[in-house]
Amino acid sequence: MGAEMRRIHVGNALSAFGLGFTVPYLYVYVAQVRDLGAMTAGLVLAVFAVAALVVLPFAGRAIVRRGPLPVLLAALVTASVGALSLGLASSSTTVLLSAAALGAGQAVMQPALATMIVDFSSAETRSRAFATQFFLQNLGLGVGGLIGGHLVDASRASSFTLLFSIEAAMFLLLAVIMATVRMPRAPKVEGAPGGARGSWKQLLGNRAMVQLCAVGFVLFFACYGQFESGLSAYGVEAAGISTSALGTALAANTAMIVVAQFAVLRFVERRKRSRVIAAVGLIWAFAWVVAGYAGLGHASQTMATAAFVSTYALFGLGEAMLSPTVAPLVADLAPSGMAGQYNSAFALVKQLALAVGPAVGGPMGASLHAPYVVTFLLFSLGITFLAVRLGKQLTPVQNQPSLAKSRVVARGGASAESVQTAA
Repeated sequence: MGAEMRRIHVGNALSAFGLGFTVPYLYVYVAQVRDLGAMTAGLVLAVFAVAALVVLPFAGRAIVRRGPLPVLLAALVTASVGALSLGLASSSTTVLLSAAALGAGQAVMQPALATMIVDFSSAETRSRAFATQFFLQNLGLGVGGLIGGHLVDASRASSFTLLFSIEAAMFLLLAVIMATVRMPRAPKVEGAPGGARGSWKQLLGNRAMVQLCAVGFVLFFACYGQFESGLSAYGVEAAGISTSALGTALAANTAMIVVAQFAVLRFVERRKRSRVIAAVGLIWAFAWVVAGYAGLGHASQTMATAAFVSTYALFGLGEAMLSPTVAPLVADLAPSGMAGQYNSAFALVKQLALAVGPAVGGPMGASLHAPYVVTFLLFSLGITFLAVRLGKQLTPVQNQPSLAKSRVVARGGASAESVQTAA
């Protein structure tokens, strides 16, 4: 990695650290510490999703027109103001407005940083770059949550004010670090549509991208959208999982990603991306079978807990396979200079899935145990089906970038041989 890419990865880690540092404690802070009630606390969590859905359709166009760095800096300043305001807020209105600023800033960071990774990587190095990003994001989330948990005290509002103040300062520090990145000259986008409506029309005309977005929605709906809602509710209600065991399961997910990420990378780099995504669908379908055994299999509590923890670990294995596969594919499908638009569109799909997933999965996981498992097992098999269909829309090199490298080597070898023959 060059110096610029190292700074970008530091930015990814710090932004994830900030998310893990405060978000897990938002409900307690709003409902109990500020004594604003469960309704307001629930609205704050909803505002995060709504803010993301509002700003992401415009973020892509801004990244294309202005470049990812100015958009990222604006997002960092917005998130910093939101975090500091949230730590000082004491009324429902100020809490909701602060959460909207923080949520919007954090949402825009994702496609901006992803576009910077695209700009500083090649087709050969992109999978490894995005795998490193995902690894550092999970590490940042875990470390942030761990440190934040030791700093907060529900009996002292000042401890939460300190927490949000540190997060705000960290975003400003990250802005300073990112401001030192020297972006390459942006390619001239030929034939680019003049307005936002035209750019979205062009994107929707890309059948491969539309199908990838469909796959992405199901991926995030059936996995990420269930972690802290439906699956945890199912574990507690159906499998009798304790809160400490639930924490262990979440830790197992992160541990699997951290341990397996680069080992898995070697496996997926030489395989077709559509087949890797299809394999993830099968792994997650098996994870739902294991979850079904934990809650419906009449096993001992020890076995049920072990099965439930294994479910989260299997999800982590699938996530490690997706990180060097899906994000680089989004970049490869984007026309020259349009990576920001495509990254933002995919981030928008992700946010939609993360908003719908808990709303559907939460009530089902808490009360309709067998239908819940069967429903999401079928969604996981749907990932495999959609991935196979997606593979038919991709060019051979889009589906397996290593082919391009092989062809270059083959041509080089042929040229060298012909030179020797001529000599």
